[in-house]
Amino acid sequence: MTAETTVGGPAVGMPLRRRVPLGPNGPLGMIVDPMTWRAVPYMLVSVFYGAVCSAFMASAIPVALSLVIVWAGLPLLALTMCAWRAAAMLERRLVRLAFGVTIRDPYRPSRGDNLFLRWKDMFVDPATWKDLLYLLLLLPIGVVEFVVSVALWCLGLGMIIVPTVLLFGGNPVTITDGLLVDSAPEALLCVPVGVGVLLVALYATRGMGWLHALLAVALLGAGEKNLLAARAAQLRASRARAVDAAEAERRRIERDLHDGAQQRLLSVAMDLGRAQAKMDSDPQGARELLAQAHAGAKAAISELRDLARGIHPAILTDRGLDAALSSLAARAPVRVDLSVEVSHRPPPAVESIAYFVVAESLTNMVKHSEATEVSVRVSREGQRVVVEVHDNGVGAAVPRAGGGLAGLADRAATIDGTLSVDSPLGGPTLIRAELPCQW
Repeated sequence: MTAETTVGGPAVGMPLRRRVPLGPNGPLGMIVDPMTWRAVPYMLVSVFYGAVCSAFMASAIPVALSLVIVWAGLPLLALTMCAWRAAAMLERRLVRLAFGVTIRDPYRPSRGDNLFLRWKDMFVDPATWKDLLYLLLLLPIGVVEFVVSVALWCLGLGMIIVPTVLLFGGNPVTITDGLLVDSAPEALLCVPVGVGVLLVALYATRGMGWLHALLAVALLGAGEKNLLAARAAQLRASRARAVDAAEAERRRIERDLHDGAQQRLLSVAMDLGRAQAKMDSDPQGARELLAQAHAGAKAAISELRDLARGIHPAILTDRGLDAALSSLAARAPVRVDLSVEVSHRPPPAVESIAYFVVAESLTNMVKHSEATEVSVRVSREGQRVVVEVHDNGVGAAVPRAGGGLAGLADRAATIDGTLSVDSPLGGPTLIRAELPCQW
């Protein structure tokens, strides 16, 4: 419970058995862990939340079902289902705060165009009924957690303060029926016993928290089948975007070759042919045509070099991301503050996508944002490479279909990465890419 995980998506952090230590980290680790002290108030309050939910559903559901025969119960039943869904959503947030386990809403997207079809989609969604089951179980579970927590914590704290009460009050102290403390030695003996009870309360709190989190994950999260289906859909979408991105890149290369280097090389060939025809009759004109062909050949070589750099820069392969981005920053017409904090080289695919995120972002900022300063930061966060490009321009950058930012998002999606754009009108603009990376 010392780190967060995500249920319904990629997990981040330690496994649940390590986050809810029932012994490996010892009592001291549980005492200093803030999750312990977040779990205690949750267990004291959840019983009341469960009581409210149970009372509402015990009254609303029978009334709605009894009125279904006259159709008036359908809107009431729909509102009741929306209410318990909202209660389950709130419970997911409370579980995250109390136990450090993030559970994403597992509901299927509705494809209905009207309220009836949307309600039908909600009705046939298994997550709706799992929410109801969890909320019905919340009251009895909350009662157990409340009673155990109050009994252990109050008993432990009470025994620790017994010597103080006996010293200042002078009267014997009754802890429980049949347990009377009326002397100083007995009062002092209560202190270590109270400390032991508090340790038991710590372990009980963590144990109940662990079990409660498991139940919440099972009933409020997406099932394994839904997770696999969502993952399959994500992979299909990623594959489709990868194919589209590769096709767009191929068309761009063909267009650049046809409109650029190919035309220049054709002009060079024509100049050489004309120079050859004039070699005997007009040597001076032939020399001018040769000079013109030479200049055209150098321009074609430069365009081919730029085109190759746009496909994959050689410096990126030879010297890595830091050197390649430093070369980009040096060629940029605005001031670029570059920071690359990656200790080991990422895989080639990650390096390439990170490079082009920066390259395309700089190009867009120069063309459209009117920025005078750009900050580029590449860092490692867990199993991810994070690329952030920040400028002080006018903002209003929006990914559009077929645009450069949309192309960057497609590139990132080929390795299950994400790209976000935060660009309010008036600026500044922040482009952030998160790229999964196995080090």
